[in-house]
Amino acid sequence: MKNRLLIFLLFITIGLVGCASNLSGDSYSRSEARTPQQVEFGTVAHLRPVKIEGTKTPIGGGAGAAVGGIAGSAVGGGKGSAIMAVIGAVAGGLAGSAIEEGVTRTQGVEITVRLDNGRTVAIVQALSPHDKFAIGDQVRVITRGGTSRVAQ
Repeated sequence: MKNRLLIFLLFITIGLVGCASNLSGDSYSRSEARTPQQVEFGTVAHLRPVKIEGTKTPIGGGAGAAVGGIAGSAVGGGKGSAIMAVIGAVAGGLAGSAIEEGVTRTQGVEITVRLDNGRTVAIVQALSPHDKFAIGDQVRVITRGGTSRVAQ
């Protein structure tokens, strides 16, 4: 029973990592490919490290509740088993949600760009290995449908 539970938790964790979206400046979704985007040029005025919160989907809580309920039901017998299953499901759901958010949390950067037209914008994005922004760098701000990214 314990081995099955551990294997199930491993698959859930792998699944949560796979669900994490990529918020870096060099990743595009399929819907963004081959669509026009507005490009503005500017200069990096300020950089600030930030944390981008992880995803909060029903998957983490649901998986945690299932595992907690199964584990709780294995404790005791009769009514005690049913009560422990409920307590295990609630605790597992809370733990699963917290694990999902923690596993999918990422480091990011807030990039303040002074555009060539005089406006100033700040954009938060995850850092990719290729991003090496520095104050004074000339960059492109690429916008499509209210979503922007900074690229060199």
